[in-house]
Amino acid sequence: MHDVLLPLFQKFQGDVKFEAVIVVPYGAQSIPVEFLNYEELLERSGGEFQYPVIDENDGAAMCFTSGTTGFSQGVVYSHRSLVLHSMAEAMVDAFALSHHDTILPLAPMFHANAWGVPYTAVMTGTKMVLLGPVLEADFILDTIIREGITVANAVPTVWINVLEALEKNPRRWKFEKPIRVVSGGTAPPVELMRRLDRHGIRILHLWGMTETSPLATTGHLKSRMRGWSEEKQYEIRAKQGWPVPLIDIRVMRPDGEVSWDGLTPGEIEIRGPWVAREYYKAPDQAHKWSEDGWFRTGDVGTIDADGIMKVVDRAKDLVKSGGEWISSVDLENALMGHPAVKEACVVGIPHPKWQERPLAAVVLRDGSKATACELREFLSHDFAKWQLPDAIVFVEAIPRTSVGKFKKTELRERYANWEWEA
Repeated sequence: MHDVLLPLFQKFQGDVKFEAVIVVPYGAQSIPVEFLNYEELLERSGGEFQYPVIDENDGAAMCFTSGTTGFSQGVVYSHRSLVLHSMAEAMVDAFALSHHDTILPLAPMFHANAWGVPYTAVMTGTKMVLLGPVLEADFILDTIIREGITVANAVPTVWINVLEALEKNPRRWKFEKPIRVVSGGTAPPVELMRRLDRHGIRILHLWGMTETSPLATTGHLKSRMRGWSEEKQYEIRAKQGWPVPLIDIRVMRPDGEVSWDGLTPGEIEIRGPWVAREYYKAPDQAHKWSEDGWFRTGDVGTIDADGIMKVVDRAKDLVKSGGEWISSVDLENALMGHPAVKEACVVGIPHPKWQERPLAAVVLRDGSKATACELREFLSHDFAKWQLPDAIVFVEAIPRTSVGKFKKTELRERYANWEWEA
């Protein structure tokens, strides 16, 4: 623990004035002397602790961005913003949490406060089960059964492993009622949703960022969509959905806001009472906010006539090929619809003629086989020839960030000198 905590402390103490650093030991026998042990502090209090008088606009928590596009930036959440975020998150068209639920937050607490779940659970009286650092699929499923979990949250990569365990042992885990799963961080593949539905695990897609506390949109179906075909419903559920109450979203291009046609992409901008207005001690990042106060997310997306938002890609992850944009997210989700593919990650690799071309790193399911030609043929039904990956590599695992997202920067570095065929 000392090897992990001390470098983190030294990294930030130059920018942040710490009165003390309190560590929750998570079962460790001891912690470094530089830190205070949370459990020991509770024992010493003797029940005489008095909460200080604070203003609702004072800082209550701070999380740091993942830093995938540069240095990590601190985002301070006020008491007021956390309360409002929790109220929105508890609503029926968001997480729908109540004292009837038991939630399993699998998103780490350093990832935007576990997506705000600990605050919302306490506010609504929801029982919360903390699993710790063990995220093996079997352990997750055993916990769901043992604790009567009704809601869980995690990035799609966690649910990919859960699905694999369910399909290997179809009779081992049976749920009395469907499990509501909140998934974010990146778009869950439609095929993942479809196959988990068969096992009684229903994914609700959300979108947000550290800067949005993080809840911003959810992909619930509207009542009028209940009679739509199954395929049409999955198409809607795979999108990022509608803004939750009090959140406003627009899609912008240099010449202004784009029309709601579901086709014209631009940068997604957002505002609301729990959306950051600045980064902590980072005046050089003020350009991330527009002159009229909207946060520029760096995500590229569209909005259709129904007001449904779809994230096309992170601006940095779009493959820029011959003056055209290729969505890495769309290619990844399509590849993961192939029965032999477990995971797929697409990145743009420098090309001498086209600036960039897509390269796909693919992890196959245990016991499955597929060739690059077969996968390109599979994709050709939904993509133009110029959009197809020019290179498909088969790997044992795709590198991930600390919060479970695909680490595309590492793949770009690994294949930066790819030798393209003439």
